[in-house]
Amino acid sequence: MSKKYGIAIISHSAEVAHGIHQILLEIARDVPITHAGGTDDGGIGTSFEKVSIAFETNEADHIYAFYDLGSAKMNIETVMDISDKEILLFDVPILEGAYATAAQLQIDEKIDTINENLKTIIVK
Repeated sequence: MSKKYGIAIISHSAEVAHGIHQILLEIARDVPITHAGGTDDGGIGTSFEKVSIAFETNEADHIYAFYDLGSAKMNIETVMDISDKEILLFDVPILEGAYATAAQLQIDEKIDTINENLKTIIVK
């Protein structure tokens, strides 16, 4: 049985997205986590195709999205408009927000509590 809530990491760097994903797996093995980073040709930037796939392939119906820079957020917002999944987007630091959320999802913290905790670290 899959978890109802998951996480997607969206970065301008494939290495950053993968690295954060690896860190989160250390504390949240039961949370569906996907990631996308870099352009289609392997450069720095974002790819709508990669971002869309990160959300489509995530097993969860409700996905917390964490991003690093503006065009990553724009791609997430575009996916939000076309996806059947609920995407929860908070303007928080990518690593800290994702890490705190993953830990809380792993212990089945109440979603309202997770959301309130994220609101305390909004910086963007």
